Amino acid sequence: MSEREPQRAVTITLPDGSQRRYDRAVTGETLAADIGPGLAKAAIAMRVDGELQDLSRLIDRDAKVAIITRKNEEALELLRHDAAHIMAEAVQELYPETQVTIGPAIENGFYYDFSRAEPFTPEDLARIEARMHEIVDRDERIVREVWERADAIDFFKQDGEHYKAQIIEAIPGDEDITLYRQGDFIDLCRGPHLPSTGKLGHAFKLMSVAGAYWRGDAKNEMLQRIYGTAWRDEKELKEYLHRLEEAEKRDHRKLGKEMGLFHFQEEAPGAVFWHPKGWTLFQSLIAYMRRRQDAAGYLEINTPEVMDRSLWEASGHWEKFGENMYTTITPDERTYAIKPMNCPGCVQVFKIGMKSYRDLPLKMAEFGKVHRYEPSGALHGLMRVRAFTQDDAHIFCSEDQLQDECVTVTRLILDIYKDFGFTDVRLKFSDRPSKRIGSNDVWDKSEAALRAAIEATGLEYSYNPGEGAFYGPKIEFVLRDAIGRDWQCGTLQVDLNLPGRLGATYIGADGAKHHPVMLHRALFGSLERFTGILIEHYAGRFPLWLAPEQVVVATITSKADDYAYAVLKALRQAGIRAEADVRNEKINYKVREHSLVKTPIILVVGEREAAERTVNVRRLSVDQQESLALDDAVNRLVAEAKAPS
Repeated sequence: MSEREPQRAVTITLPDGSQRRYDRAVTGETLAADIGPGLAKAAIAMRVDGELQDLSRLIDRDAKVAIITRKNEEALELLRHDAAHIMAEAVQELYPETQVTIGPAIENGFYYDFSRAEPFTPEDLARIEARMHEIVDRDERIVREVWERADAIDFFKQDGEHYKAQIIEAIPGDEDITLYRQGDFIDLCRGPHLPSTGKLGHAFKLMSVAGAYWRGDAKNEMLQRIYGTAWRDEKELKEYLHRLEEAEKRDHRKLGKEMGLFHFQEEAPGAVFWHPKGWTLFQSLIAYMRRRQDAAGYLEINTPEVMDRSLWEASGHWEKFGENMYTTITPDERTYAIKPMNCPGCVQVFKIGMKSYRDLPLKMAEFGKVHRYEPSGALHGLMRVRAFTQDDAHIFCSEDQLQDECVTVTRLILDIYKDFGFTDVRLKFSDRPSKRIGSNDVWDKSEAALRAAIEATGLEYSYNPGEGAFYGPKIEFVLRDAIGRDWQCGTLQVDLNLPGRLGATYIGADGAKHHPVMLHRALFGSLERFTGILIEHYAGRFPLWLAPEQVVVATITSKADDYAYAVLKALRQAGIRAEADVRNEKINYKVREHSLVKTPIILVVGEREAAERTVNVRRLSVDQQESLALDDAVNRLVAEAKAPS
């Protein structure tokens, strides 16, 4: 079915403010051609009054219109969406018995779920990818069609596409049923799409096959999901594939095993078994954060890990977060929960003794161990666990102090990230989720206060709708690591709900009781996760101050053993984390072995060094060696190993 062309004049306003007038409706293709042949060639879609649309759609009213090219931010999602459709076309050409189901664009790529009796093999993926390139070269025009619901259902049923028929039956009755045709392939889709398959280009690659249940329900049929990646050009594709190679080399699970930092086992899924070196690294992070928090005026507390159900009911966690909580019933029939968050316990500490407005802001920090149930399939090394430690803090303040405290926390977080080598940090503002506590008036007030605070910093931020905590809006701090990946770590949340629910008050200047504002603040977030991020960011090659084992003293000959232990003693007395390797092995073997576990400094000693009281300094990944007097070497290492701030 085709759209009827309205016979009315339209005025189109372009992004630069200029206007073009037409005596009837025009397509985006016509508009782009009128602006210039270069734009017509580059155009892939358009945005009409903020809505992304096909270039072939008619603009039948006065509207603000922007022509989209590959350079625009929206281009990647559009290209990936079309890559999924072209992959589905390739699959059905090669394997006609296959049913197609759902195929969206995702971060860094796309996938499509297929119903096929035979499993796809790596050889199949190569054939499918080759056929995709052929379809791109065909440059098939992609045409949008609006169908009657019953006709569309009948069409797909007759074509053996029962999944598509089910999808149409679930679409609300007031929505158009749109199909897209490219060559002989027809697919159900809301769109928009590129003008033709040739506009996709050849910067794509099929990556893997995985299982996926229809509609995500384990009771339904297991489908085959083919993942791919697609980019604007070959350069971007090569850069992405290089990042994947780097990510594999940097995988914290692999490096954690090689470096002897930690392990996991089935008896405690999602919980970390820290080894001595890993625990040293973990404690170094805590020690660093303690120094920063002490300097910023925080008081450290510690609260119980197991508390009665009544507290979690009062806080709202039982209702809004209950499915993620571990609970138990004791022989005296009391129900307890292992804490999934530290905030209710902190409020209990605040409530002890009377607080005055003169005591505010009151900053309480806690390295609290929390437990949250995560599905087994979501667990991923240190990055996604069930038991983890948060560097939580809760700031109790008045509404007048709220903005200044938010600015102070934001600046502290950004300064801390710099100490770990993260200088590219993105801020995201997240507002009320659908599942929440508190009235809309309270949420309006909380969101306005947090937005004013983030704007007062002068920093740029993006909007992340519906992703706030159930008790208040939040700012998320997203780090970009050494190979360009983004990690959400720290958070700052404004809470006008929990203090009132748990009865926290202070005496104001007017002599009356008031509920404080509660700021929830995490800098690293999960220390386990931040440790994993650091391992991958540094590829295990930690800066000297953070390395769990900073120095190894390695002997060339057993005649230098006594001197090696003397060097070790001097290092440890100076506060350096050091070990001695006096095994009866060749020095090249020792150097190679300690290099593999990423020891930053190896001090090699033999008979000559013992006689001269010197050390031969070898640094990780540096070919050049240096001979230093022992005292000079110790003093230099102490200076280098000094923690930031």
